[in-house]
Amino acid sequence: MTPISVIRHPKERRSKCSLTPLERRGDITFHRAKEGWSFDMTGFTVLALGAPQLSAADAGRPLLLLDSTWRLLPQLEACLHGQGVRRTLPAMATAYPRVSKIAKDPHGGLASVEALYLAKLLLGERDDSLLDAYYWREKFMEIVKRV
Repeated sequence: MTPISVIRHPKERRSKCSLTPLERRGDITFHRAKEGWSFDMTGFTVLALGAPQLSAADAGRPLLLLDSTWRLLPQLEACLHGQGVRRTLPAMATAYPRVSKIAKDPHGGLASVEALYLAKLLLGERDDSLLDAYYWREKFMEIVKRV
């Protein structure tokens, strides 16, 4: 089973975060980034835009997920050092009803729990329990079936 680390931006609201219900799981480690904090991503598969697509060939490395709004994501990326392997997810629609008056999300921008679910699926470790508390679970599962 792939170990998972999540780094949250300090401004990420836990009450709205799709990953909050997963905080008690033993297979996921949560970190809260703050000023001056850093994370060594050496040996991790890091989910990122503009990288080669994640596949089963990437299995065997721990997975790193950055949990932030798209606008604040560069601040989280600045906390990373070391040599991680950057991978992207296939572009697909999100079930999460996004509303932003500040910035536009990139095409294929998923809710964090959706991204985690899809990453595990692509690594050959389907885990439907990741979506147990996700309000838009059924809609997302329908989207995944069409891809």
